[in-house]
Parts: sequence; structure tokens; C-alpha cells
Amino acid sequence: MLKDIVISRAIIETYFRELLEHLNLDVAIVGAGPSGMVAAYYLAKGGAKVAIFEKKLSIGGGIWGGAMGFNKIVVEEEAKEILDEFDVRYEEFERGYYVADAIEAATTIASKTVKTGVKIFNMIEVEDLVVKKNRVAGIVINWTPVKMTSLHVDPLTVEAKFVIDSTGHGAQIAQFLEKRGLIERVPGEGAMWAEMGEKLTVEHTKEVYPGLYVTGMAANAVAGAPRMGPIFGGMFLSGRKAALEILEKLKK
Repeated sequence: MLKDIVISRAIIETYFRELLEHLNLDVAIVGAGPSGMVAAYYLAKGGAKVAIFEKKLSIGGGIWGGAMGFNKIVVEEEAKEILDEFDVRYEEFERGYYVADAIEAATTIASKTVKTGVKIFNMIEVEDLVVKKNRVAGIVINWTPVKMTSLHVDPLTVEAKFVIDSTGHGAQIAQFLEKRGLIERVPGEGAMWAEMGEKLTVEHTKEVYPGLYVTGMAANAVAGAPRMGPIFGGMFLSGRKAALEILEKLKK
């Protein structure tokens, strides 16, 4: 016979056990969009302890709607191998242009990322960074509804050796450092230019302050580089690049 209280205990005890287990991480990723999930996947495959914190109820960032609600995405030749890594199906539209289903991409990447060992905490917003001795050392978290309703509730802290800002167009995490004068002004993304946006999001994926990496559109927003619209190869390549660089640093 099912008991309501056992159902409640099962959820509460399991959730808080996992939260406690992830208060100290190798890498804390903020934002469960495509670059964040790909980064988490490669980090976990490389043996890192990693969790993603996503303020929304859903994960996947802006991938779900493709473009204008046409739920297809485009990936260029250079990034096709990442679709292969995740077993996401695609078709070649023209030479060098591959079309994938946005829903399949979002759900498959999310599933493979979780199954690799990544814990995703949704409905949790990162409201600040921990900075110690001129290095980012963790994140400050609160429930998204607390932030939405502007309730005066103190947050909790998660320690991490590295933090990745995968918050997209707003580069929300990097802006915490800008506010304190620790990095230069975050200019925001430039106008649409798919070719350069795709190239530069990978080039600008880097450690912008000791302990803080930027990926995806956050990388372009920090650098003032162009946006690129519904082509996602740069997002995937950006996430993988950050993961591989961090894995090398964790070995030292």
C-alpha cells in the first residue's frame, strides 16, 4: 500500500543527499544550455566531479525552439563529430550544413550528460560568486522563486575549483566580477553575423579570471563578439574546449 509520507521522504532525503554530495566540486557550471551541457559531459567523462545549476525549470537553453519556433538547428562540418558523439541524428542540407531536430538534440544531449555522471540542479539561481585570494572559488545559490519574488532570504555556497559561465547572452556570472571591478566591462554581444559568431565563440572560450571560464554566447558577450542565431556548432565546440582545458588544469 502506497503511503504519501514515504513518497515525500523518498524525494526529500534523496534530493538533499545529492545536494550535500555536490557542495564541493571540481567544476560548477552555471546554465544548462548546449555549451554548458556539452562541457559537463566531457568533464564527467574525464573524471571530474561536476554539477550544473540552472535557474529555469527546463534545461537546454535556447535550443528547443530552433529559429522562430521552427524546431530545427544547423551544425557546421567542424562540429558534426559532437552530434556523432551524442548519437544525435542529422541530415546534410548542403555541403557543410547539417540539420538536426532541436528536440532530439536537447533531450539526447541532456540524457547522455546526466548518464555520464553530471548532476543537474534546476530551479536554482546563482546570485553571486565566491572569490578568495583573487580567484573564483565557488558559487552562491538560492531558489529561483526566492529571486523572482525578491524575498530577503540568504543564500548558500557551493565550493568549486573552477566555475563555468554558460548563462548565454547575458553573461550573468561574468557580470558579477565586472560589478566589482575585477574584470573589464562586459560589452554584450554584437549584431548577428553567423560566420564570425561561430568562429569567435570558440576563440573567446577561455578563463577570463582565475577560476572562471566563459562558454557559448557568454563568451561572445564578454568579448563583444557577434551573435550567430540558430547554428549551434560553436556552442558545442565551445563547451568541449572549456572542458578539455579545465581537465588539463585539474591534473596539475
